Amino acid sequence: MAKISDDDRHKYFEKISGYKTAADSLLKLEKNILMVIKKDPGGAAFKRLSLTDEMLNLASNYITISGVSQSVLKVKNEDALNDGRKSLYKSVIYLEEIVSNLIDAPYSDYEEKLTEIQSVDAARRYLLVRKMGLAIELLEHAYGDNTKWKWAFVELEGRYAAVTKNILDLRNAVANTDPRSPNYEPVMYHLRLVKRLLMQAADRYREKYELSTNRIDDFKMGITFLSSLWRIHAVLGDREEAETVKKKLDIWAAKLEADLKKKEDPKKV
Repeated sequence: MAKISDDDRHKYFEKISGYKTAADSLLKLEKNILMVIKKDPGGAAFKRLSLTDEMLNLASNYITISGVSQSVLKVKNEDALNDGRKSLYKSVIYLEEIVSNLIDAPYSDYEEKLTEIQSVDAARRYLLVRKMGLAIELLEHAYGDNTKWKWAFVELEGRYAAVTKNILDLRNAVANTDPRSPNYEPVMYHLRLVKRLLMQAADRYREKYELSTNRIDDFKMGITFLSSLWRIHAVLGDREEAETVKKKLDIWAAKLEADLKKKEDPKKV
């Protein structure tokens, strides 16, 4: 690696100064909000919704700091990227605390948790999860393909898919797919995103199982996400899509059963 000149180093610190200040301010804000929640749990869901958004802003600052490092110093700032990854996890966790982290479950199992944010409109919910998805994409791109965190991102993507599904008001989703509904556009976009993310999470866990861990738990997680997608199609009355996913589920379940038998008795392979 080429030696970094004092001039480049000075340029780097000058350029990231504002982003570091913003990051420090966001960390202080997070600490203050958490203290408020601890003292007074009332309205905690709205405060955590704010934390979800602010942690995405924090992650954005860290990603930018690494981008400046790449541009000026020609090296990634791994510390900044790791801080960005941790910020994204915190963002997901705060949203999980509001809407639950359930993957394949009927809406009734977590509907009560959403009552506290029922006044949050469909557009705001959709924009929040889109912002989260963009932050994850930017972070993965900043790390690059040859990173030790490659397979760790599968879990983050999966948890993101789950909260994207869970923050959606599925009870009124069918009614909002009527073009006359004022929530038609954000709900339709949100549903498309949910379907894509659940399928992506399923495929990514299957890929992780096949190419990296060979752990049955990873394959089972893939099947769980696929089952969740089937449930969504069933709720919305998407018969053809539900049937397509069901066929894939059956194939994966058969593959899982065969792999389990191989592990139990390798001589039968």
